[in-house]
Amino acid sequence: MDQTGRLSRLRSALEENRLDSLLVTHLPNIRYLSGFTGSAGALLVSDRDCILFTDGRYRTQAKQEVDGANVDRIVIARMSPLMAAAEWLIAHKRRPSPARVGIEPESITAGMHDRLASVLNGRMRGTMKARLRPAPPLVERARMVKDAAEILLIRQAVELGASLFPIARKKIRPGVSEVEVAAAMEYEARCAGAEGMSFPTILASGARSAIVHGRASAARIPRRGFVVCDFGVILAGYCSDRTRTVHVGRPSREDRDLYEAVLEAQQAAIAAVRPGVTAAEVDGAARRALRQRKLSRYFTHSTGHGLGLEIHEAPRLAEGQTQKLEPGVVITIEPGAYIPGQCGVRIEDVVVVTSSGCEVLTPTDKELVII
Repeated sequence: MDQTGRLSRLRSALEENRLDSLLVTHLPNIRYLSGFTGSAGALLVSDRDCILFTDGRYRTQAKQEVDGANVDRIVIARMSPLMAAAEWLIAHKRRPSPARVGIEPESITAGMHDRLASVLNGRMRGTMKARLRPAPPLVERARMVKDAAEILLIRQAVELGASLFPIARKKIRPGVSEVEVAAAMEYEARCAGAEGMSFPTILASGARSAIVHGRASAARIPRRGFVVCDFGVILAGYCSDRTRTVHVGRPSREDRDLYEAVLEAQQAAIAAVRPGVTAAEVDGAARRALRQRKLSRYFTHSTGHGLGLEIHEAPRLAEGQTQKLEPGVVITIEPGAYIPGQCGVRIEDVVVVTSSGCEVLTPTDKELVII
């Protein structure tokens, strides 16, 4: 991964935002910039330094993972990494005026902010040592556009995830519990090399298929009805996400119409993906298709989201979202229709924006599977 280039671009963004440094505390952002994957860490990035703070549990791991990533120093702290970073800022302040330190406001609590401010400014007898400033999502914006190496990793994660669907098709039978199907898929994922699942597997059958995030439960698959299978894996740190809906027993005409309507909406949204369009325009394409089928009121979530090191990243494909797509952005396209107490259908693929449109990374067709 090109951590050197990432740090260089971040430093330019710091200058543009009038920040002397950025204290990175969101763990996926730390991984993106340094390669460190531990569960405790802070990364201090300034125009001159990139310093990783962690604790003794990660002494060996940190050294191995950040090798070659242009991290200037690893500090093994006996206090929290965040407080260790604050101590370092005090000890290495280079100018008399207060340093402008950016923080990631969505990844620290109010209590953490207060402790950080107290350490930075509590030893100067009334003189302000540093100004803490909520920084815009600088790293998240960079992460939104994937490079070729990231797209390859996501492609591999998507392909591994796709290999789990045949397992689901074999296990889905009337009387089998939802958790049995999910367990078989997750076991196969681990055997195939996945680090874990991107999220708790969603497997919702019968009337439960109308629950948008119906995690696999002890409920038994009925003799007839839809089964929504939403699942993904983590491979080399990168996530996949995929939804297929199958039908147990012979579907009614109404069931077929519902499935076809959702498929049309998904295809319309995929066709809308290209550089320069906004996230809202892609969402609108799916909603128009469902509106024509008089089903728009049953589509209760956004059309999709970015994914990468996290299962949900920018951009969000929803009404009012003005973010323009550009080549390298990886997103899900996942419209659905959910009739409360009856049934639901969702179809989801991962696509990457290209210079002329998009490429669907998710393999296999989307015709209705009848079990």
